[in-house]
Amino acid sequence: MRFKPFLFFFFLLLYTVTITAQITDLARLEYTYFPQSDSDNSFRRFRVFANVPLELKEGVYLVPGVEYRNVNLKYKDQAPFDITNLDRFQSFRATLGYTFPMKNDWRFGATVGAIVASNFSKDNFESDDLLYTGAVYFIKSRKDAVKPNRLILGLQYSTTAGRPFPLPIVNYFRRFDTNWSYTLGVPKTNLKYYIGDKSILQSFVTLDGFFANLQENRPTVVSDGTTKNADNISMTVVLAGLGYEYKITDHLFYYIYAGYTLANDIRLRDDNQDDIFTVNDANTFYARSGIKFKI
Repeated sequence: MRFKPFLFFFFLLLYTVTITAQITDLARLEYTYFPQSDSDNSFRRFRVFANVPLELKEGVYLVPGVEYRNVNLKYKDQAPFDITNLDRFQSFRATLGYTFPMKNDWRFGATVGAIVASNFSKDNFESDDLLYTGAVYFIKSRKDAVKPNRLILGLQYSTTAGRPFPLPIVNYFRRFDTNWSYTLGVPKTNLKYYIGDKSILQSFVTLDGFFANLQENRPTVVSDGTTKNADNISMTVVLAGLGYEYKITDHLFYYIYAGYTLANDIRLRDDNQDDIFTVNDANTFYARSGIKFKI
């Protein structure tokens, strides 16, 4: 498939979501759904996370966090592998962050984390289910400027990537007008329009996806007729769409996003992280909604 190197690179960058998105989000509860075009397959995900800043001294915080994801992949297409126990995947993430202020509006942050992601077909935990992440980043935030802005630069590493080098984190936000702001970077680029004090409209391009270990490897017949073992399953989605946020209180927001995928790739991979079978790559409708608590 022509897009696979492109998609795999962006799949690795999906792990910056925890860094960039959760810098201002302290908690989130959301539900995601999209069907698969030209197929009876569908994808549903429930996600909840919380971060708890603990002030050690003025401006210095320790931030423990937890996240849970439950993915329901309804797979009904014909497949060259056993689809038993491939409909439910779960992940549990625990992180610990540390941040302190620097000079000239800069702030340093670091985080380490562990993730257990699997289909849990054996009803227990295995070592292959366990993944590790870590990141360092620098934030320059000027909330009181005439045109508020925020720059995030850093490096992120995850054992999921299967690569011995960290990946860059780059994210820039600017409110250039009373009613307008934009964000450039990965995993999300958007343009927002603020309707009064309560409502926000936005257009966006963003990334989404999931990764999980398969506790029982699946022998899979590949295109050349040989059989290879599928060790894990992953999905990478690049999508564009429109979103709406409603400010319930100063820190609590309801949001709904809808769009269409620009690239959609669900695949099985072996223990070397090489693709061995593409489950579905047809573009399709996408929807996500929930509530978030942010600072």
